[in-house]
Amino acid sequence: MDRPTPAGVTLAPTQQPRERDEGREATAADAQTRLVTEGISVHYGANVGVRDVSLTFRDKTVTALIGPSGCGKTTFLRSLNRMHDLSRAVKVTGRALLDGEDIYAPGVDPVSVRRRVGMVFQKPTPFPTMSIYDNVIAGLKLVGIRDRALLDEVAERSLRQAALWDEVKDRLKAPASGISGGQQQRLSIARALAVEAEVLLMDEPTSSLDPQSTMRIEELIHELKKDVTIIIVTHNMQQAARVSDYTAFFYEGDVVEHADTNTMFTNPVEARTNDYITGRFG
Repeated sequence: MDRPTPAGVTLAPTQQPRERDEGREATAADAQTRLVTEGISVHYGANVGVRDVSLTFRDKTVTALIGPSGCGKTTFLRSLNRMHDLSRAVKVTGRALLDGEDIYAPGVDPVSVRRRVGMVFQKPTPFPTMSIYDNVIAGLKLVGIRDRALLDEVAERSLRQAALWDEVKDRLKAPASGISGGQQQRLSIARALAVEAEVLLMDEPTSSLDPQSTMRIEELIHELKKDVTIIIVTHNMQQAARVSDYTAFFYEGDVVEHADTNTMFTNPVEARTNDYITGRFG
């Protein structure tokens, strides 16, 4: 029997039900696949953050990771661009295939991985003492690009993609600390786009923003998925329903269920999924 959609959740009208992924072994050879994880586990010493996670992320779609606090969503997200390499106490096992290549294979440069798989954090992370312009091109200058015409071109293109150009084009040399929180978050997105990220990881990108700024970010997500694959962690069920094509429900380090968002919110298979999205716990 179909279960009712949780109160207050409105599914995006453009979303169409898709066949559930169960029983299908997706591989990176799939033309529609950008990223695949195979048995990813993350250990913090003796503790397990996520356990044996295998998921497929299709190109130019949005996948929402939902679940209660501490269930492993952000831990898993950070494994997708080797952010855990920055901590010696964390061990990642399993494989993450980006366009068929394991980002954890020997000899793979984690810095190059992070250029292809950008990340936007819970709080905006502009470099506050740097100008808006220098924030956008920071990654390019880091790898030695100095051609001013090219940097100008990339800065404008990235700010346009992040729906920020018209708001800041007359003050590109002003400090990034002088713009609003919502603008700073879009600036962080522009910085990731400047290095031509193929996948964009978003860790609760609107949790510190006001409703108007949240709406702008959500509108931006819909625009960006025309060009990039987006994976977003959110505790907001309404937001997950509005912006995502697919949803994965995490609980105590495991993926309980993964399906297209319409199916997940109207007819989940697992009782725990239904209990969470209807607000019975979490």
